[in-house]
Amino acid sequence: MRASLFITCYNDTLFPETGRAVVTLLERLGVGLEFRPQQTCCGQMHANTGFRTEAFSQARRFVRMYQDAETVVIPSSSCVAMIRDQYPGLFEELGDETLRRQLAALVLRVHELSEFLIDVLGVEDVGAYFPHRVTYHASCHGLRSLHLADRPARLLAKVRGIDLVPLPNLDRCCGFGGTFSVKNGEVSSAMLAVKLQDVASTCAEFCTALDNSCLMHLGGAMHRQYAGMRTIHMAEILASTESAPAEALK
Repeated sequence: MRASLFITCYNDTLFPETGRAVVTLLERLGVGLEFRPQQTCCGQMHANTGFRTEAFSQARRFVRMYQDAETVVIPSSSCVAMIRDQYPGLFEELGDETLRRQLAALVLRVHELSEFLIDVLGVEDVGAYFPHRVTYHASCHGLRSLHLADRPARLLAKVRGIDLVPLPNLDRCCGFGGTFSVKNGEVSSAMLAVKLQDVASTCAEFCTALDNSCLMHLGGAMHRQYAGMRTIHMAEILASTESAPAEALK
């Protein structure tokens, strides 16, 4: 199988280690990879802040760029949710039936990382080794939009050496929500404080998730409070092996 990687502007700019981990993981599993350097943003932040013209442009670009791809893998449930949930409405507003048909054909081949591993490749044990105490945070888009359910937990449970600790109130939002944390800073901070109490109660060394946006929000608060816990994208855990540990451990 050949997969095209969409490594999101957020990861590319702030968390390049996530993209490297995805490449390491999928190549180890025998997936042929390609990266289309013309890729840009999925357009979510534009759509969510009312910049519809810019969102139209990004959505159109994504569909035209990947319409011939065998499959597209994205290590961000937030971006996948944008493509599945908001692109149809954008193209309906545009009145472009051709783009709507192209999207309908493409969206079936667009997968978040944990979906791709379990639903497409049919693997749960990816050969990872991560001997640390870890708790998993379920981002809102993964939980409520993509309905990832127990896929992340099934993948983490197969990691050798891991001490996986359930996070209380798993369905509780961390308060980031992209521009929500800017427009509603006080509410966002209050939600974050409550979430951190749940995370801290696990006494984990690492908090992991499938969205670096949530992890940045949580990690920033941990750093400010000297919490002694670190954040790590799940791709890095799954890519980690005994001979080649995750970048976060180096």
